[in-house]
Amino acid sequence: MTIWDYIHALDILLWLFTAASVFYVVVFSVASLFCRKSVQKKPTNKKVSFLILFPAYKEDKVIIHSVEECLKQDYPSDKFTVAVISDRMKDSTNEQLSAIGASLFIPEFEKSSKANALCYAMERTERTYDHVVILDADNVVKPDFLRQLNESCNQGFKAIQCHRCAKNNDNDIAALDGISEEINNTIFRKAHNAIGMSSALIGSGMCFDFAWFKENVSKLSTAVEDRELEALLMRQGIFIKYEEDIDVLDEKVSNKDNFQRQRLRWMTGQIQSLYSMMHYFPTAIRRGNINYIDKTLQQALIPRSILIVIITFFTVFMTIIIPVWCTKWWLLFFSLSISIFISIPKKLRYKSLGRISAIPGLAWRMMNNIILIDRKNTDFIHTKHESK
Repeated sequence: MTIWDYIHALDILLWLFTAASVFYVVVFSVASLFCRKSVQKKPTNKKVSFLILFPAYKEDKVIIHSVEECLKQDYPSDKFTVAVISDRMKDSTNEQLSAIGASLFIPEFEKSSKANALCYAMERTERTYDHVVILDADNVVKPDFLRQLNESCNQGFKAIQCHRCAKNNDNDIAALDGISEEINNTIFRKAHNAIGMSSALIGSGMCFDFAWFKENVSKLSTAVEDRELEALLMRQGIFIKYEEDIDVLDEKVSNKDNFQRQRLRWMTGQIQSLYSMMHYFPTAIRRGNINYIDKTLQQALIPRSILIVIITFFTVFMTIIIPVWCTKWWLLFFSLSISIFISIPKKLRYKSLGRISAIPGLAWRMMNNIILIDRKNTDFIHTKHESK
């Protein structure tokens, strides 16, 4: 074999490696086109009870507003409790929260994490509720949030993921972060439900059966508790329903450092999840647990921004240097581009084109994160908010 044979073999192997991730995106972006419109839920007189938890680590800037909005629910006041897990927040913030009607849990952790906060609150909650809702400190919900969620809960779902969407688009970074979330909503949530598979969780805007959550929350041990919850639900055969019409407004990161820090947490969590989920993977195959198999494969996908960089680079490189090998790369490039375009909600598709200039810089930061990933690191990486 000549040196060119070896180079050609490496080219094909790299193409196959990236093609697997592109194929996944293509399949579910196309599946999203066949989603049926949400069936109108029948109003119900039964009102389930909710415990709404806000894990808040140094979130003094945003938590008051979020809780104030959450307390405006068009729902019987005796049927829900809003509780803040106040981790290292100011006394003045805690006093304000109490004054506006929020319950408080004030832990003193040696090692702070969202998982620890949730476990702490559930261990100290004496009242029994029907469901527990997890919101981030920057999340804002509308007055009809619980009323809509009540209708979904009365359909018998034990795990529900609401539609988390951007509440800000201050600049190109925040706008792209919001668009990226909507792409994930399409591929990993909407399209999955459309073909009868479980939705992915996001980390907030989540609702669980109270008894199930209380029993399982102590099993969480990493900084990516949403992926752990997914694995637990799927191992137990519990379906995750995605409610596209129940909005949870989420603050998007608007500076490059926060973007990089957030993505490092996600990438580290992806590697950790893949490693932990592989232990049960053979059993899932034997039992035909399609949702668990799919979720494990998701953890092996190349992050989308890195995928864009790799495919764009090799498409251009091969076109210039070895044109005879470039066709397959162009096929991947167009397949990925069209799939991403399809996955962006119609109202955002053409607006997103004006944000493209920010992608190379953010993608470069994602590439830099690769060398910072430490699979064994379970430290909580806090993303600072700039809201005032």
